[in-house]
Amino acid sequence: MEKQAERSTTTQTHPDHFIDLEEVLAARARLVDSATASRLADTFRALADPTRLRLISALREHQLCVYDLAALVGLSQSAVSHQLRILRNLRLVRANRTGRTVYYTLDDDHIRQLLQLGLEHVQHGG
Repeated sequence: MEKQAERSTTTQTHPDHFIDLEEVLAARARLVDSATASRLADTFRALADPTRLRLISALREHQLCVYDLAALVGLSQSAVSHQLRILRNLRLVRANRTGRTVYYTLDDDHIRQLLQLGLEHVQHGG
């Protein structure tokens, strides 16, 4: 009887391969929708750039202006501004104006956590 139950939840797609329909349906219920996957991919693409990662790292504890960030990472103010614009458009950093100076900070704690998890991952493997 157990063999019949097993057959009713599996479908043969090839002589040696079966699909477990229950598992497929359960996984489908947890599958990220296309729009969310696209936005998340954009975030990971932004984080794939070493310069942007260094900027995010610099902002994880302190807010800094573009001049401070440029001095810190050794790039021109223009190059840093360009990278910050990308990060701001993806809501990874936000800008706060104080007088004539614009300070940048991480948009929220999720970005800090994402960086920390990534660092732990690369340092874990050796």
